[in-house]
Amino acid sequence: MSGQAGKLRIAVVFGGRSAEHSISCVSAGAVLAALDPDRYDVVPVGITREGAWVLPDPGLRLAIVDGALPEVTGGTAVTLAGDPADPGLLRLDGAGGRIGVDVVFPVLHGAYGEDGTIQGLLEMSGIPYVGSGVFASAASMDKEFTKKLLAAAGLPQGDHVVLRDPSGALSADPAVLDAATRERLGLPVFVKPSRAGSSIGITKVTDWAQFPEAVVTAAAVDAKVLVEAAVPGREIECGVLAVPGGGPPEASLPAEIRLHAGTDWYDFAAKYLDDAADFDVPADLTPEQTRAVQAAACRAYLAMDCRGLARVDFFLGTGPGGAERLVVNEVNTMPGFTPISMYPRMWAATGVDFATLVDRLVEVALDGTRA
Repeated sequence: MSGQAGKLRIAVVFGGRSAEHSISCVSAGAVLAALDPDRYDVVPVGITREGAWVLPDPGLRLAIVDGALPEVTGGTAVTLAGDPADPGLLRLDGAGGRIGVDVVFPVLHGAYGEDGTIQGLLEMSGIPYVGSGVFASAASMDKEFTKKLLAAAGLPQGDHVVLRDPSGALSADPAVLDAATRERLGLPVFVKPSRAGSSIGITKVTDWAQFPEAVVTAAAVDAKVLVEAAVPGREIECGVLAVPGGGPPEASLPAEIRLHAGTDWYDFAAKYLDDAADFDVPADLTPEQTRAVQAAACRAYLAMDCRGLARVDFFLGTGPGGAERLVVNEVNTMPGFTPISMYPRMWAATGVDFATLVDRLVEVALDGTRA
């Protein structure tokens, strides 16, 4: 073990180059607070918006304070050693020195963190890490390929189209979706970046005249854009967690997001800044509905080849003929760990408190459990 007095040394990595930099910082603050200092030697590692790795300044507050979002701006420069025989961090401040690392908890959301990139770096460096591997991270981050893999597994998807070149004439002309496609999708539609999270870059379009601007907004985050038909129904989420030593993954009790009157949809402000929703944890579902959500969540986790953890988001509504219909919306391989995040709250309601949840994720990372 690399830490003091035989403790495991955990590098908690946060921030990063994505649009979700600040939310990653808030999630990391909660994870750092949950790690038992009697068991772990914890090393916070921030990544600036420009991509520099640092041991952050001690005064960095990893929380949203009066609406101000945290940001990694400086600290002692470090880099990840690339030698699997001697994994760890190297200080670049002139003092030199190596910091051995036993496991990395990459509390990173969005591009360069949740999309397989840092997972590949850690694989090459020979350091165990919390969460899914390269493929599952990349495929789950890309909403187009998430939908393809889940559909292949027989899990229902909402109707959608993909715009692969949302620039120039394409973003300026709502006729990029022909009349038949617009009629099929109906209104409203949600225009969103294919590879982003936290509702960043998403626009709810209620009139096709709004469509060009919505595409430009999404394309500013990712060059590939999805246009999704609205799926009426209750917003249900379910956490999935690996079992140390192997075996089928476990599903949490589901939760429901209920928006307050006047809040049109669950955007970034509604998620993190405004008191805009109520969260029923657990959701008010029948036992049969609960089992159906849990089973679908585990199927989605396995279909995406996830590892360690995932949060699966659903719409529960009524399909053709009046039959109940459960539609998978997204799979999140590194869900939020902020104080209000649904993933840890669902597991707490299921009987796994935050500290135990973090311990279990570390244990799974170290034993290499994939399911």
